[in-house]
Amino acid sequence: MARTVVGSALVVREKYFWPDAQLNVWTIVMLATGGTILGINAQFLVIQDHLRLRSPWIFPYGITVGSLTVVFILLQLVLIAQRRLLPGIMMLSSFILFVLFMAGVIGTSMQLFSGPNVNNLCNQWVNNGNLHQGQTIQTLGWLQQQNICQCWSAQFAFWIIGTVFLVWMMIMASQVNQNQYE
Repeated sequence: MARTVVGSALVVREKYFWPDAQLNVWTIVMLATGGTILGINAQFLVIQDHLRLRSPWIFPYGITVGSLTVVFILLQLVLIAQRRLLPGIMMLSSFILFVLFMAGVIGTSMQLFSGPNVNNLCNQWVNNGNLHQGQTIQTLGWLQQQNICQCWSAQFAFWIIGTVFLVWMMIMASQVNQNQYE
């Protein structure tokens, strides 16, 4: 702990030691998670707009949470560069994002697996359908449908990955706060 006397006040600056490898892996995975969720939901929103269909709430929500995640990672990188990354900031921010990601997991799973759901439609029309080949409009349509189905699965997986990694960050920040990584 470094101490500095300023006038009659005592300023205490505590140094926190973050595990470099774990922090780097976490940062890369969360940047990929936020970017993927942002990109997929933006693509879905554009598709819905072109088809003149109403968009479910999960698309703008995913864009917002993906954007917040990317901004959070960029702020984290700025704080790391200034050597001012505090465990309390990371725990609070991670908890807020954790709640948002849990809502994303629930919302996406409702779209994928309940009622007239995306998963059943994908199985009926794309996965179990005829594999189209050749340079036809049917092949192009089938490829786009397959892409949409795979994007839904990827989005669901990245919501879960983000949730798990945010729990990991809360645990890691707690350990850094207790100086367990010296």
